[in-house]
Amino acid sequence: MTAFDLIIIGGGPGGYVAAIRAAQLGKNVALVEAKHLGGICLNWGCIPTKALLKSSELYYTLQKLDQYGLEAKSTAFDLTKIVKRSRDVAGQLVTGIKHLMKKNKVTVFDGFAKLAGGGKVSIDLNDKSKTEISAPHIILATGARPRVLPGIEPDEKLIWTSKEAMIPETMPKSLLVIGSGAIGIEFASFYRSLGAEVTVVEIMDRVLPVEDEEISVMARKAFEKQGMKIMTGAKVAKLEKSANNVTATIEAGGKTETQTFDRVISAVGITANTENIGLESTRVQVERGHIVTNPWCETHEPGVYAIGDVTAPPWLAHKASHEGIICVEKIFGVPGVHPLDTKKIPGCTYCHPQVASIGLTEAKAKEAGRAVKVGKFPFIGNGKAIALGEPEGLIKTIFDATTGELLGAHMIGTEVTELIQSYAVAKTGELVEKDLMHTVFPHPTLSEMLHESVLAAYGKAIHY
Repeated sequence: MTAFDLIIIGGGPGGYVAAIRAAQLGKNVALVEAKHLGGICLNWGCIPTKALLKSSELYYTLQKLDQYGLEAKSTAFDLTKIVKRSRDVAGQLVTGIKHLMKKNKVTVFDGFAKLAGGGKVSIDLNDKSKTEISAPHIILATGARPRVLPGIEPDEKLIWTSKEAMIPETMPKSLLVIGSGAIGIEFASFYRSLGAEVTVVEIMDRVLPVEDEEISVMARKAFEKQGMKIMTGAKVAKLEKSANNVTATIEAGGKTETQTFDRVISAVGITANTENIGLESTRVQVERGHIVTNPWCETHEPGVYAIGDVTAPPWLAHKASHEGIICVEKIFGVPGVHPLDTKKIPGCTYCHPQVASIGLTEAKAKEAGRAVKVGKFPFIGNGKAIALGEPEGLIKTIFDATTGELLGAHMIGTEVTELIQSYAVAKTGELVEKDLMHTVFPHPTLSEMLHESVLAAYGKAIHY
């Protein structure tokens, strides 16, 4: 048996980052990955979808070249090349992760790992052999997979998960997307931009239901303007497959209707990968399908930790990576380590227009009993946004009326997934409204809207 200082099960954005940080601390680290380094994020999630969305965004822009004084004799897309580029981008980054493992002297085992008790991990290697390794500390970073609803089971042909939606062989003329969270809306945006007739069914009363209500309303208007059909407060009661299409029975507003689609994407959340990893012989607790941890990522089993999508929400790659660093630094006694505050984690949706947020929504802040000051600044008041031909959008900020604490920020519009990080820095640094007001923002930039929104909360906006 080979002994290590730390064993990490799962090589996604939580696991591989934890491995690198432990190696930086001079520890002997083993990383076990059953399928592919980089996990879902690099291979079948965050990265390849952004490559797809970039292609669709460019195609969308080509359709309005005349607005920029440009002409093109024809515009077209090659779906095969779009998909290939996406897969190539993912492959390039996975190769990079392999290099990082080698550079940091992390021992990688290609296989499926299982807790074997007493700090031991048994591994069924991909070459069909078996081995066993041990360490005083074991981090579970096994991630999650798409949730499957009864009666809407994906078949990889007509009913897709996010994975199949990333590698279409042909362009569907009509598409049903079940679920309007980040995954569902991103795919709806991708396929609609390339010309598919897209219907989105959401069981909640609005799209992007975790976002601030005002942002959700603006998003829906933008999506419908692009030609999407949005059905909220609705559910898919049944799917009936034929040879080449699917007929959906949709219930909404007390009425039932049937519609036929070429393809269906099920985007109704995730299920944590907790099965067959040896939890049954430990004190690790699982609630609502996810492993329970304390603020230091410790489970109820001494020496066993968990990070990322296998644990509680938010289920975001950057949350997993940060948890990996916190967990490792706590294990090995790095001074100054702090537990993760989920209210300081930004969330991004890369549809068109983009949506990004951090902290409390206006409604949640009021529910918490906070007296608030709310600032809003529209994209139409920003010179750079108008010059870019992207005048539609909004920056919204929420402050504690007494202390000036930034409680939340919510935005919709071009490149807001990049802009949100300024407010993340502000929240981490515990900046108050005066700090943000006294910050000089460069002109002409989209970032000026961040400043104006803060000013607007206190009746000081200059350009609107």
